[in-house]
Amino acid sequence: MIDTIPTIFRAASIVAQAGSGPEPEAMAVADELVVAIGTVPELTDRFPDAPVVDFGEATIVPGFNDGHAHIAMTAEDILHSDLSYDAVKTMDELLTAVTEAARETPDGEWVRGSRFDDQKTGMFTRDDLDRVVPGHPVLVTHVAGHWGVVNSKALELLGIDESSEDPPGGQYDRYPDGRLNGRLVERALMNVSLPATAHEGPGVPASSFADLQRGVAKVIRRWNAAGLTSVCDALVGPDDVRMFSAARHAGNLTMRIGMLLSIDHYDKAVQLGVGSGFGDDYLRLVGVKAFLDGAIGGRTCLLSEPFTGTDYRGLQTTSTDDLNRNVARVHADGNRIGVHANGDEAIRLVLDAFETAQREMPRPGLRHRIEHCSVIDDEIVARMKALDAIAVPFAGYAAYHGGALNGWYGEERTSRMFAHRTLLDAGLTVAASSDYPCGPFQPLVGMQSMVTRTGMDDGAVVGGNQRISAAEALKVFTIGSADASGDAAVKGRLAPGYLADFTVLGENPLEADPMGIADIDVEATYVGGTVVHER
Repeated sequence: MIDTIPTIFRAASIVAQAGSGPEPEAMAVADELVVAIGTVPELTDRFPDAPVVDFGEATIVPGFNDGHAHIAMTAEDILHSDLSYDAVKTMDELLTAVTEAARETPDGEWVRGSRFDDQKTGMFTRDDLDRVVPGHPVLVTHVAGHWGVVNSKALELLGIDESSEDPPGGQYDRYPDGRLNGRLVERALMNVSLPATAHEGPGVPASSFADLQRGVAKVIRRWNAAGLTSVCDALVGPDDVRMFSAARHAGNLTMRIGMLLSIDHYDKAVQLGVGSGFGDDYLRLVGVKAFLDGAIGGRTCLLSEPFTGTDYRGLQTTSTDDLNRNVARVHADGNRIGVHANGDEAIRLVLDAFETAQREMPRPGLRHRIEHCSVIDDEIVARMKALDAIAVPFAGYAAYHGGALNGWYGEERTSRMFAHRTLLDAGLTVAASSDYPCGPFQPLVGMQSMVTRTGMDDGAVVGGNQRISAAEALKVFTIGSADASGDAAVKGRLAPGYLADFTVLGENPLEADPMGIADIDVEATYVGGTVVHER
């Protein structure tokens, strides 16, 4: 029985994904849930006192759910310089932006920028940063998030000098003459810049808690405006959980957040008796996050065959022994683990660990995740299917990187990358991932990318054989991501008993020109039946 008077929402089309039968004309919402779907006359007869919200010719879809992004990281980045290609088009513009940021930064404090893309803007080094900002420590992070460039002042404060040895799983890049060039690769960067990864020694200081609260509120508003109602933050530590909790207390958590806890902090979770599923519908622990290799855009992923035109096969950032121990421990505790693995060689090592853990301690129904799962082949797919493993590939990388991917990996290999068609045809659970700030956060961009496999800047086709339909892409961004976070019973559909999280679009993406999906207007976003964004 429903005690609260529902609200009826009607639109020209509703893509409810509720199962068999025709799509509904309207839905009734009460107490944050969808309580009924059907025609407007059916629902008004059943709920005669219910107000009707009519969206006219718009389309209602289940709320978009990003299965792998980085809210906490973005809350920090958004406080600093945006050095993305959208913001700076040339190296001169980038260095000018860094110089201007330094002028506004008190003496001795860090100057930071993010989302720099060497493929589109060009490359720079420590010497270039020293020339324009000699007095402040500077860190510029690459869009892939797996390497960055610092100046000499930063190297000094981080305790890195010409005699420093590369950290395990990382690299201090050097000029041909052997001198440090300021590029910190993989663990060399993460150890000093990501609070969620445990590290002893000096690091880049995080912003104040008050500033981060301002940052996370801004990020959530921006992502609500793109139609997002749920996100899995794929790398959090205790401070991030505290930040999200404070945002909720302040009324700024207008998006549901699942969290993958960094393996570096797993001991604390075990001590507290906290595991997968701990929390509620707004803030919940999904599982544990571990790393194994590098990045696609950063060209550091672990491959079985070298990058095109090189003899370089990428980096393994965590030893195989540590990977096996981490997977075995989390699995034995009955918790889900998501392992970052981009290259095919890395994915095989992860599958080895999953298979061993399941064989030595069978846990039926405990399904682990492969984060990114970028370069696959038939053997990998068959092994994943046997394990019922979950794939979380990039949604928007074909659109964002375009033809550069063909250059870096070769067209035969890009036909096996972000392989949504192959993975879906195999019957695997496939979730959506923007991996923002590494890729576009807008779900409609991700949908267009999966449907067209075409670069948005250069028009290049990247693995066209992996195209999927718009209906399939929507399910990846809704049902797939819900399944990946253990929420399949309450998210991803607009059906009785499901959370009333939905997005109102100016056009039906299932009927739109595939090359125009990214341009569809987000008219409104609702979480629990409450509007959190209106255009």
